[in-house]
Amino acid sequence: MFEALISGLLMVLQWKSFLYLVIGAFIGYWVGILPGIGGGAALALMMPFIYKMTPGEAFPFLLGMHSVVQTTGDITSILFGVPGEPTTVAIILDGHAMAKKGEAGRALGAALMSALLGALIGASFLALAIPVVRPLVLSFGSPEMFMVIILGLTCISTLSGHGKGSLLLGLISAALGLIFSLVGQDRQAGILRFTFGQLYLWNGLALIPIAMGFFAIPEIIDLAVTGSSIAGALPAGKLGKGVMEGIKDTFRHFSLTLRCSLIGVFIGIMPGLGGAVAQWVSYAHATQSAKTEEERAGFGKGDVRGVIGPASANSKEGAGLLPTVGFGIPASTGTAILLGAFFLLGIVPGPDMLTKYLPLTFSLVWTVIIANILVVAASLLFINRLASMTEIRGSIIIPFILLLTFIGGYTANNHIGDLILTLASGGVGYLMVRFGFPRPPFILGFILGHLAETYFYISTTRYGVEWLYRPKVIVIFLLAVAVALYPTYQRGRLGRKEKESEVKR
Repeated sequence: MFEALISGLLMVLQWKSFLYLVIGAFIGYWVGILPGIGGGAALALMMPFIYKMTPGEAFPFLLGMHSVVQTTGDITSILFGVPGEPTTVAIILDGHAMAKKGEAGRALGAALMSALLGALIGASFLALAIPVVRPLVLSFGSPEMFMVIILGLTCISTLSGHGKGSLLLGLISAALGLIFSLVGQDRQAGILRFTFGQLYLWNGLALIPIAMGFFAIPEIIDLAVTGSSIAGALPAGKLGKGVMEGIKDTFRHFSLTLRCSLIGVFIGIMPGLGGAVAQWVSYAHATQSAKTEEERAGFGKGDVRGVIGPASANSKEGAGLLPTVGFGIPASTGTAILLGAFFLLGIVPGPDMLTKYLPLTFSLVWTVIIANILVVAASLLFINRLASMTEIRGSIIIPFILLLTFIGGYTANNHIGDLILTLASGGVGYLMVRFGFPRPPFILGFILGHLAETYFYISTTRYGVEWLYRPKVIVIFLLAVAVALYPTYQRGRLGRKEKESEVKR
């Protein structure tokens, strides 16, 4: 194993392989920053270039690009409130709020360092866990996957805010998200639902235009109304000075970074859940780390832990390679395209990757590590210039942000309907902000809705009601109940502590 580990490193460090890794990481850097293109689409576009490459050259190129997209997608999300990737929406809540308070440098420093640590943890997990996790992945059928999604939906109680009636508003928001996820053809029977005779709606609503509209357009309207810059009126040069503070924050909250990285690992190895779910669940866990009600209320208004949690979920990129390489089961769209690259190069994922191609497997681990180190180091060099973009006057930067928003929305299907959906989502998002409805539960409900429907249908068709009695289903259900009740228990405990302190005074 040690020899294979060293061989994998030497394979990546060969000048030609390393050059392809740098080129791939460079492409991935800009793919992440530009909204809407997506790592999967970029991988598909690059596939024709690998025909004449060896596996030792092709995978550093493709994986170097794929593994850094989420890392740099956080940059656009923090600076402009426009998700660089569909998987980087959760970081907007506190990251962009910090940018508006003039703490863009600190937010970027925390996000980049947390993403790097998450990537290192995910790559280490890939290197160590294949023999251990194989039975777990293969034992999770559709009933267990359905319950994992229910576990994800219980995060709604955490994402709903902290005011009076906030949980009810959060549940209404999540229910709307679930309803919107039903638009299009029924995935089992093929029956059309809520399409209103529009061909565009047959395939359902795309996440990218909805995410762009929901989070970017309300910020653009707010910027236009105030007439100031994103960071407001602050002394020049202040924005980038918090970079080291953000890096230190990552290590101050190292236990949170580690826990959210492990959440990303767990969700990463579960095929079909995706990076967006990993970020939202990690963000929900970060809010639960608050020790007082006052701290909890600070989330969504610029708490650095709301940046560290979602950024740490970058570990899912390395972990997602585990089912892909070990079992030939892609965990996401990007890994499905990587799976195609394996077959294109004459390599069959499975047991051979742990024996015959073991050095190649370890080269994937090193690729994830080296690519993320290179990109984070390059980003930190230019972070002051990136942060200073939030000082640009609103009237100048609004057209640029609008352009990014509509380009990102249009890339979903390259259809005029994407632009209409982006605008409509922006209107709904603005009304939700205006009337106090939390937006995160809507997005979480929308993402998990069609997955829940699919796994529920498969479970009931194959097992009837018997799947409810499976031991792992019961365990995950009890865990979901505990997660749902924990915020209420925590609020009660904090309330009792405050009363006791008042009595002592």
